[in-house]
Amino acid sequence: MAVMAPPGPRQSWLRGNLGDFQRDRLAFLTECARTHGDMVSIRLGPRRIILVNHPDFIEQVLLTHNSSFRKHFALRLNPLVFGNGLLTSEADFWLKQRRLIQPTFTRGRIASYAPAMVEATTRMLDGWTPGQSREIGNEMMRLTLAITARTLFGSDVDNEAADIAHALQVLQENFLVRFQSLVVMPFWVPTPQNLRIRRVVRRLDEILFGFIHKRRQQGTQGEGSDLLSLLLGARDEDGSQMSDQQVRDEAMTLFLAGHETTALALSWTWYLLSQHPEVEEQLAAEVREVLGGRLPTAQDVSRLTFVEQVVLESMRLFPPVYIIGREAVTSCEIGGFRIARGTTVLMSEWVLHRDPRFFEQPEVFRPERWTANFQKKLPKFAYFPFGGGPRVCIGNTFAMMEMSLVLATIAQRYRFTMQAGHQVQPWPGFTLRLMPGIPAPLLSRSPPASAGR
Repeated sequence: MAVMAPPGPRQSWLRGNLGDFQRDRLAFLTECARTHGDMVSIRLGPRRIILVNHPDFIEQVLLTHNSSFRKHFALRLNPLVFGNGLLTSEADFWLKQRRLIQPTFTRGRIASYAPAMVEATTRMLDGWTPGQSREIGNEMMRLTLAITARTLFGSDVDNEAADIAHALQVLQENFLVRFQSLVVMPFWVPTPQNLRIRRVVRRLDEILFGFIHKRRQQGTQGEGSDLLSLLLGARDEDGSQMSDQQVRDEAMTLFLAGHETTALALSWTWYLLSQHPEVEEQLAAEVREVLGGRLPTAQDVSRLTFVEQVVLESMRLFPPVYIIGREAVTSCEIGGFRIARGTTVLMSEWVLHRDPRFFEQPEVFRPERWTANFQKKLPKFAYFPFGGGPRVCIGNTFAMMEMSLVLATIAQRYRFTMQAGHQVQPWPGFTLRLMPGIPAPLLSRSPPASAGR
């Protein structure tokens, strides 16, 4: 018979564990797992939560019993942003949308975006000068924004980049405020915070609907190579197509979630490489050997094995999505405990990826650990930077190719060092950001022969 509730830390009568969670979310989640085990009861204000800390039990939530869960409350705190896109939609509607969008992420289609990824990277590098200090986090954000705009809309968003960056920062701050509040104000209440959110969402809508309406007027939906054309031309089995609002919701999800998480993964990777010059040199040596001075292509990705290992290890230590959650829609049993309907289940990549049961020397940056044999033996959900189960990130293959191509292209021409005494800390908002950023002097390498310089 299932036990009603797992153990957990002491709670205050009103706030539960909210104070500890607010002070240091990553440390609190880690301490809960190390002290109380694989299933932990916590409470954030009125919300009762089970923290799941074992791959077998995470598999039960995300795969075996996935029909017993929906996305958790935090993703429903701001319906203005993602609307009813893949990230937030549920049940039959989600399945229909996933079926419509999946053909846009076939391997062949993804490979066709490689030239745009490399071109955007070389254009960024052409604006750099050896000896300059660049804030790597900002550079990676601008780069992935350019790549996402080119592949999603077939266009540039240079003029809108500042507005988009501002919107992302506002949305991050608002998510934390609402997630950690005892009382959440509905968006129709004209508080200063709500009005601010409405302004940035309105600006994002102007950008997205502008692209959608322009493409409708051109009458080329489904004929172009960018993702927006494919979304506009996608037809379900019954012949139905997405409305402009639904295309907006899906485009917003791909646009914001896709570009920011990839930028963060790249930023954390460069941070780790700057701290481990011997690893950085091994990566550069592989790039020289595989590419021989030319720019990378989609066909090179499978040969850049150490580049991929570096990406995998970076996302292990600093997963851009550091926690995911589900809410039980029916009662079920997970890990020998009864999960009542309405209970929120949280699963933390940050915690699992640093668990010594599954990763030797878990705090050490060791890309070489990612051999085929190691990955084969690793429990399925001990490492899940893209989630898992039916709702695994639809853009995971796109993101892995993008990161490999970007790293290889930059490593041909530059390496980074950290300014002396500069400290970087993870800031867990909606995603795992870097604070206060990475100002890094640029140290040049010889440019590839085909760089067009």
